[in-house]
Amino acid sequence: MRRRRKKEPFSKRLLRRLALLLLLLVLLSWLPVLLLRWLAPPVTAFMLQKDHSGSQNAHYHYQWMDWRELGSKAPLAVMAAEDQKFPDHWGFDVDSIHKAVMQRRNNKVLRGASTITQQVAKNLFLWPGRSFLRKAIEAYFAMIIELSWPKQRILEVYLNIAEFGPGIYGVPAASRLYFKKTPRQLSEADAALLAAVLPNPKQLQVDNPTAYVLERQRWIMQHAARLRQYGWLARVAEN
Repeated sequence: MRRRRKKEPFSKRLLRRLALLLLLLVLLSWLPVLLLRWLAPPVTAFMLQKDHSGSQNAHYHYQWMDWRELGSKAPLAVMAAEDQKFPDHWGFDVDSIHKAVMQRRNNKVLRGASTITQQVAKNLFLWPGRSFLRKAIEAYFAMIIELSWPKQRILEVYLNIAEFGPGIYGVPAASRLYFKKTPRQLSEADAALLAAVLPNPKQLQVDNPTAYVLERQRWIMQHAARLRQYGWLARVAEN
């Protein structure tokens, strides 16, 4: 007489289905990241966001250029301004995160601690904001971007999608609109001025720089020269 199979407990079946669902979500979220390792993004989440006036940013400026067309000045300026540890970290600047947490704990102004990788994740896939949910999703995408792309690709994408003014995305579009130049024709001062507005491109202006922006431009030029001397672009290409 055949023995009847013991029925699997409901809790075990539920856990297995949840695990399969989680695996499916991971695979579905990883797929666009893998594709964008080789394909130029046709659009980003930030380009599709509504601006503060409530109107749709339908007429944004965006022009993709490959790494070799971007020159060396803009990559160095952006690393100097945004993430000087970029070639060495795995998507997160632990020291900066620790300092940001300590300042928050001491009731000081919250400082930024996002790396270039995190900003690529945010601009490509997410929305503006400072909620813990958004930061958690940003961290997840930053992790899989670091696992899936070489450093040069991460920086290449960031240079093409970062916002340099309302509706102006990427160094190619910003170079053309602000300086009537290609990225390779930018001077060190031009590239540093573009990078100087990256913390808040809706308030800081390339074409009408404040004293703060000009001081930041000088600071970026100094640090970009140091990164060039240390061979930072070669380090990016190696990783």
